[in-house]
Amino acid sequence: MRFVCNKDNLESAISIVQKAVKTNSTLPILDGIHIQAEGQSVKLTGYDLETGIEADVASDVSDNGAVVVVSRIFGEIIKNLPENTVEIKSDDRNFISIVSGSASYNIKGNNANEYPKIPIIENSSKVILSQAILKKMITKTIFAVSKDDTRQSLTGCCLESDGSTITMVAIDGFRMALRREYIGNDFPVMNFIIPGKALNESAKIFDGKSEDEEVIIYSSANHLLFDIGNVRVVSRLLQGPFVAYNSIIQKNPQSVMTVNRKALLDAIERAALIILSDERRCPVQLSMPNSSTLLITADTDAGTLKEDIDVSIEGDTIDIDFNARYLIDALKNIDDENIRLEFNGSQGPCIIVPCDGNDFVYLVLPIRR
Repeated sequence: MRFVCNKDNLESAISIVQKAVKTNSTLPILDGIHIQAEGQSVKLTGYDLETGIEADVASDVSDNGAVVVVSRIFGEIIKNLPENTVEIKSDDRNFISIVSGSASYNIKGNNANEYPKIPIIENSSKVILSQAILKKMITKTIFAVSKDDTRQSLTGCCLESDGSTITMVAIDGFRMALRREYIGNDFPVMNFIIPGKALNESAKIFDGKSEDEEVIIYSSANHLLFDIGNVRVVSRLLQGPFVAYNSIIQKNPQSVMTVNRKALLDAIERAALIILSDERRCPVQLSMPNSSTLLITADTDAGTLKEDIDVSIEGDTIDIDFNARYLIDALKNIDDENIRLEFNGSQGPCIIVPCDGNDFVYLVLPIRR
């Protein structure tokens, strides 16, 4: 294998595929990056057996070939090379030569045939979506993905389409985050559960892409692929069933509160400053002494806080406790100036929705006293 490429382009590709490199694995080769030189480009691959990331680098390839190089060492070497052009070649013993300007490295690589193959998505369906829309849906829901591996389907987000609307949902058993986007008619119907890690890493990759770029989504029964520009993310799909989330969204709330989102967020963040221990033992309390005031209270070993803000309340007043962090996470991921909070007594969930439309739903369960 032998090729010449731009150092900055190579460094960027390395940083992308490293997101899927598995360090300290019982399979040491997974700590490496697979390099494949062929034609006029070089493909770098990182794969942890669940998520695989490939990135292409335009190159002048003089000898086709492949090798695996230790990710950390390779990344640091390329980052610190003195010139903007780098030549890389490997021999039949898998030794890798890296030359840039007056700097010349010779490091040991591994046999590319020992690197596990990323699944090929055969007989796949194809969907094209704006990367700006997909990124927004991921970042506005990913925080509610469960970290409990005993319920595998909840460690990912459900992505589904009914033909005109695309919806992404995350549920961890205590809260739910839902985002909808209207995408017009004739969009393919789909429904699958994508692991949180694959979505999180994809969102980071989208940060370096133009908002005008599109993502091509390929899916099969067991795997999904995001294809954007010179980067591809492949992930296994989680097996369902997912929670029937529509059934837990209350339709006839007993109380409806309209409030300025930032005013509520700021007040709850101030309350959280004195919640230094277990948030379930030291919750933030929301109470409504009248139809125009929300009283926010926190009482912990560190001290107390009481603050009231202006609201508009229809229906019954409430007195209810919440995990402050869960409310903060939801409110930080809403862009609307004013929002509606819907309640069904002190034991039912809080549903946060827009004053107009239905593009988001956030649900937070209360803490029982």
